[in-house]
Amino acid sequence: MIVFNQVGKGTYWRAFHLGRCLAHRGHSVTLMAMSPTARLRLHEREVDGIHLVETPDLLSGPLRSGWDLWDAFRRIAWLNGRTFDIVHAFEARPVVLMPALAAQRRGAKLVMDWCDWFGRGGSVEERPSRIARFILRFVETYFEERFRVRAEGTTVINSVLRERAIGLGVRPESILLIRNGSNTSVVPLERLTARRILGLPLHTPLIGFVGGIYQRDAELMASALNRVQQTAPDVRLLLVGYFNRRIEAWLDDPSAVMRTGVISSEQLYQYLASCEVCWLPLCNSGANRGRWPLKLNDYMTVGRPVVATEVGDLGEVIREHHLGVVTPDNADSFAEQTLTLLNDGERRESVGRAARRAAEDVFNWERLAGDLEVFYRRVVAFHTHVQGA
Repeated sequence: MIVFNQVGKGTYWRAFHLGRCLAHRGHSVTLMAMSPTARLRLHEREVDGIHLVETPDLLSGPLRSGWDLWDAFRRIAWLNGRTFDIVHAFEARPVVLMPALAAQRRGAKLVMDWCDWFGRGGSVEERPSRIARFILRFVETYFEERFRVRAEGTTVINSVLRERAIGLGVRPESILLIRNGSNTSVVPLERLTARRILGLPLHTPLIGFVGGIYQRDAELMASALNRVQQTAPDVRLLLVGYFNRRIEAWLDDPSAVMRTGVISSEQLYQYLASCEVCWLPLCNSGANRGRWPLKLNDYMTVGRPVVATEVGDLGEVIREHHLGVVTPDNADSFAEQTLTLLNDGERRESVGRAARRAAEDVFNWERLAGDLEVFYRRVVAFHTHVQGA
C-alpha cells in the first residue's frame, strides 16, 4: 500500500486501518508513507502488524504532499528486488504512481484507490490563488486521470468517483466502492462523563467539529453559528484538533468558539463525546462531492448525531442509517435543523445509538477489509486466468 500523505495524516489512515485488518487476517502488508521530518534517510518499523516504510522528502510545508521526485525515486529504489502480489496505490501523485507502476512492471497487480477529487472541477478549484488554480488544474488532472485504465482493479470512496472512473474507461466490474470505517475499538463515553474528564462546562450546549475545512465551508459554518446564536446565545462551537481557518473573524461573537488545538486520538474522541451534536457544513462543490469526510466516521464512533448538508453520497447514507439530519447547503436551513436537534434530547439519544450501531455493523474497518480481501483475490484470479488464456 502506497500513500503520498505523511504518517498520521489524511489518507494514511484509510490505508493504515485497511492494512492492519488485512495483517490480522494473515496477510503480509507493507505500507509506504512519507516521513513527517526525514529529508534523506528512509526508516522502517513494525506497527500493528504492518511493515511501515517512512520515506524522505526534500520539500517542506504544504509542498510535502506527493510531488518530490527524490521521494519517488527513493521509493522505487526500495522496491527493487522485492516482489508483491498486489500494489495498492492510494491516489495518483508522482510519489505514489511512479513506484506503483514500477511494482506493476515487476509482476504485481495494480489496484488504484480514488478517495479525493483533486483535479479539474475538484479541490483545485478551492485554492484561493488564481495562478495556483491555473497551473495545478492541469497537473493534478493529468496525474489523477491519465493512468486509471492501467490498473487491474480500482477502489473508490463514493459513487461520484465511481462514475468518473467509468467515464475514463475503467471497467465497472473492476471497481469496488469502499468507504472509510470507524474505530469501533473506542468505547464511547457518556456526555457528562467526557466533560468532567476534560474540565468542560457541564451544561453549555456544545456543537462539535473535527479537523480542517475549505474556505467556503468555513464561511457557511460561521454564518450558521451566527444564526444559531441569535436563538441560543449560550451555544458553543468546539473545534477539535487542528483547524485551519480564522473563523472567529466572521462571527458576531468570537467567544462562541472553543479550540482544542492538536490533541491525541484518545482526547479527540473524548471531546467529540462531550458534544450534543456534530457538524458537517459542506458546500455543494466538486471537492466535497468527490470525497468522504472521515470526520463523519469519528462522529459515528462516539455515537453523536450529525447535522450535514446534502452533498454527494452523504444525504443518502445519513438517511439510510439514521445518523442525523440533512439540509440544503445554506446557513438558514443548517441552523434551523441544528436548533431542532439541540432542543430534542430524546431524538439525539436515539440517533446517537443508531450512529454507533452503524459504526459497528456497517462502517467497521474489519468488515471493510474483508470486502477488500475478497476484491484482491478476484483481481488476482481474473488476471491470472486472462494471462494463462
